[in-house]
Amino acid sequence: MRLRARWVAALLLSLPFALPASAGERERPSRDKVLIGLIPEMNIFKQKARFKLLGEYLGRKIGVAVQFTVLSRYGNILERFEAERMDGAFFGSFTGALAIERLGVVPLARPVNLDGSSTYHGHLFVRKDSAIRTVADMRGKRMAFVDRATTAGYVFPLAWLRENGIRSSNGSFSGFFSEAYFTGSHDAAIDAVLDRKADVGAAKHSVYDRVRKDNARVDGELLIVAESPSVPSNGLCVRKDLEPDLKEAFRRALLELERDPEGARVLAQIGALRFIETTAADYQPVLDLARKAGIDLKKYDYRNQ
Repeated sequence: MRLRARWVAALLLSLPFALPASAGERERPSRDKVLIGLIPEMNIFKQKARFKLLGEYLGRKIGVAVQFTVLSRYGNILERFEAERMDGAFFGSFTGALAIERLGVVPLARPVNLDGSSTYHGHLFVRKDSAIRTVADMRGKRMAFVDRATTAGYVFPLAWLRENGIRSSNGSFSGFFSEAYFTGSHDAAIDAVLDRKADVGAAKHSVYDRVRKDNARVDGELLIVAESPSVPSNGLCVRKDLEPDLKEAFRRALLELERDPEGARVLAQIGALRFIETTAADYQPVLDLARKAGIDLKKYDYRNQ
């Protein structure tokens, strides 16, 4: 009897030491959702539809609902990321470089395009029926940029113009172009040149290729006159203080997507073959291009004026 009493007492004494671990698990903050931002590289309705299946898939894999929010414009993405306490975002290469530099976000993964690349490059294009072929021919013409916070839609053409002797004054090319404006999305910049609302346009090649698949006028009427170096395709970056288990769950879900039977439909909708791991070092080509454009990321005012 004494032996049994001692055994029970020992068991009871051991219980408090076992409680902290389970209590710690219960104290883990509960979440209703994870909020992920999407940049408006295309019409916002098309962009939201494109990521619909991926959001549902990731929600099932990480065990928390994933809500995508499409940003209305590139130029306020860092402010909204902080103000709305977003957990992550599929940043473009330039906004990704900015977010790494200013917010310390952590890159996780990016998609491999249908052509097998995990990068994109910028196109500078004109109409075939125009006489524009060189930078000299662009003087006095109308230029359609995308946004001051895009690599292909602004930083690349800015660097290209500087290399060809044309410099902006506080971001303005009023002394060179007769008009220069921002369209807000890459597909809108393409449409601007197609519809003769601009003489020269800039856009990322992946959007250019998606538009040309649906619109035969792109091949028939547009001519690419310059291309940028390759930079990372839009990748998922998460805030630096995101819970480690969620961070790892996101990374694993994206990297294993191609091996999941459900993955084919998800990848087809976003136009990718698979996802690959991504690090801050992959953004070095963006930093190099920004330097050629005369941009200091720490001081750059990337909002459209």
